[in-house]
Amino acid sequence: MLLASTALGFAMPAIAQETPADEEALPGEIVVTATKREESLQKVPLSIQALGEETLDQQQVASIDDFSKLLPSVSFQSFGPGQSQIYFRGVSSGGDGLHIGPAPATGLYLDEIPVTTIAGSVDLHVYDIARIEALSGPQGTLFGASSLSGTLRLITNKPSTAGFEGGADVQINKYGKGEFGGSLEGFLNFPLSDNAALRVVGFYRRDGGYIDNIAGSRTFTLDDSDPATNLTVNNAALVEDDFNDAETFGGRAALKIDLDDNWTVTPTIIYQNQETSGPFLFDPRKGDLKVTDFQETRYKDRWFQAALTVEGKIGNWDMVYSGGYFERKVNSAADYSYYSVAYDTYGSYYTNFPTGTGGFLDPSQFVFTADKYTKQTHELRFVSPSENRFRVTAGLFFQRQTDAIAANYDIAGLSGIPTPPNSNLIPVGAAFGDTVFLTRIDRKDRDLAAFAEATYDITEEVKLTAGIRGFEAKSSLFGFSGFNRNALQAICLPTTATNRPCDNVDKKYKESGETHKVNLSWQVTPEKMIYATYSTGFRPGGNNRRPGILPFKSDTLSNYEIGWKTSWLDRKLRLNGAVFYEEWKDLQFGLVPVGNNGVTNTYNAGDARIYGIEGDFALSLGSFTLSGSGTYIDAQLTTDFCQVDTTGNIVCVTGVAPAAPKGTRLPVQPKFKGSLTARYEFPLGSNDAFLQGSINHQGGTRSFLTDDDFAAVGPTRAFTTFDFSAGTSFGDWSVEAFIQNAFDKRGQLSLNTACSTTICGAFSRVYPVKPQLFGLKLGTKF
Repeated sequence: MLLASTALGFAMPAIAQETPADEEALPGEIVVTATKREESLQKVPLSIQALGEETLDQQQVASIDDFSKLLPSVSFQSFGPGQSQIYFRGVSSGGDGLHIGPAPATGLYLDEIPVTTIAGSVDLHVYDIARIEALSGPQGTLFGASSLSGTLRLITNKPSTAGFEGGADVQINKYGKGEFGGSLEGFLNFPLSDNAALRVVGFYRRDGGYIDNIAGSRTFTLDDSDPATNLTVNNAALVEDDFNDAETFGGRAALKIDLDDNWTVTPTIIYQNQETSGPFLFDPRKGDLKVTDFQETRYKDRWFQAALTVEGKIGNWDMVYSGGYFERKVNSAADYSYYSVAYDTYGSYYTNFPTGTGGFLDPSQFVFTADKYTKQTHELRFVSPSENRFRVTAGLFFQRQTDAIAANYDIAGLSGIPTPPNSNLIPVGAAFGDTVFLTRIDRKDRDLAAFAEATYDITEEVKLTAGIRGFEAKSSLFGFSGFNRNALQAICLPTTATNRPCDNVDKKYKESGETHKVNLSWQVTPEKMIYATYSTGFRPGGNNRRPGILPFKSDTLSNYEIGWKTSWLDRKLRLNGAVFYEEWKDLQFGLVPVGNNGVTNTYNAGDARIYGIEGDFALSLGSFTLSGSGTYIDAQLTTDFCQVDTTGNIVCVTGVAPAAPKGTRLPVQPKFKGSLTARYEFPLGSNDAFLQGSINHQGGTRSFLTDDDFAAVGPTRAFTTFDFSAGTSFGDWSVEAFIQNAFDKRGQLSLNTACSTTICGAFSRVYPVKPQLFGLKLGTKF
């Protein structure tokens, strides 16, 4: 039963819609807009997992970490809040999330507008959200370039003129051995007139810490010829328990105005600020949930989106325009000293910095990064009447996104000492200050597309859908990246630099193509449908910053899928699912070649194939409900990923083992992932009460694609966690107690290193599931 259905949760209608009596929806059956039309999820011939508003509330969902465990086809890598890369169906090389590298493999949408961001998905605080739609498989026809593996859509509740309403929730929680936290959330819906309404939402959340920075020291061999010059440093000033806390606050406002019976405009503004301190990965060599950091770690993520949706009719066709401007600023500071430690083992040329007064600098590095992302999107689409036998959705899409990338890899005091004697690698330049390696690059990506999807009712039960999307994509890199010797050795371009010592990167890439889709569905009975889909997706290619390294081209995904959506036992049981086979061509992968000083290049690493089965079920027996979901995936390379030669490009040499041979399992996605939830509702005096329990299981994963990286870090292990909750309601109020990860299992979601595994593999760290968390929540609706 875990491999059976495509809607999670119960009693969660999201959009009002008249339903014929003989097609009355099951509890939990919701209306989705995955095809750019409003349709019952059970009537959409696609593999969609949907989390409705009540399920999100019942499962204490507040972030990506929370809802991804309920979506079995979704996996992710993460360094902490706002630093996650999301994947569907195992379409992951493990080499994404770089400022200068591949675009994300998964599209992330907020209502109708993409907020997909390179180098970490926006971690929107989940509150007053109508539903989350997870569309598995390539969605290239309707959702475009960033939807290679799938599309994740967060749909907000909209303003309503039906009447005034509001709500508020307050929560206090505590990690079992960590700190207290809590949240305060609220919304108000104001009808301003018969044809206008305003909805405002605000939230504040503080997550307590649970990782300890323990005392430690290290010794650098600064001069191999003189052991007396060895330098020992410690982290006494930074020792602290539970130091990875997070604070998130923000809100949104949406104004809906009905201009007349046919036209509506809805401007929306959303803002969120998130700040964290301390790392969210721990070092198992130091102990459970412990690290030994020698530099401070901070992360600040602020973003807003201003959006406008215009809906209307031209004749009997619907017209929808959705446009938005998105801006995100991310600043971080992190301990990069393990890079110095690793390089110290290669020779003292990287750590030998005599002060000129008989001493040596502490060579521990720390890194400061700053990104300013912008995204401007416009989509205009036309939709023919849904009652027609032949129906069409067609439109145009334009997107322009930028990233102003800044990174400083510093050694404190470097600018104040004479040029080191071993200056071939790092001479000191005044333009760099304390910076060893500097990046100041402007990245621009532009996408232009036209799309159309048509459905023809062959009979009342059999429907044929076909779609196509033509696109043109351009990207460019311009600026400076390198050691200060790159600026001092006259390898600069003949341009005038402003915020950098010179310009040494000027790369452009352009491509065009198309994606397509064919779908055939058969409504066998009013309660049972089967469908077959062939669809394709793409991800644009791009530029490598290093001179002489070729651009990487687009990778593509072909999806072959057979699915079913069924109801049984007088519609008390819903069983849905899909089996699929996918071919991934020219998969993009970020790799640091040996001798590349830690700088990553992106390559097309070969081909892969993925097959699996996914689904979920919902059983309603009056006051008792049982729901579950699961996915089994087998994903592996079908070609050798050969080695990188001395010029930095991929070559296959007879007798030389490939970096990852044919048959290598793709990283990040477990073979099996599943969840099961039981809920019992009962009267408690004159009030309603409930008991709920959930089981979440995830199999082990391969942490990296290439053999050398994987050997240095190893796999993640399988784990199972349990969540429990109980509560009651009285009048307009509700109270709930919960415990997540009740038995405090240390599940490993991903393994990461501070830098390339060829340098830092011995210092890998674990991004864990949340430790045991107790909470109490009080809420009201009025």
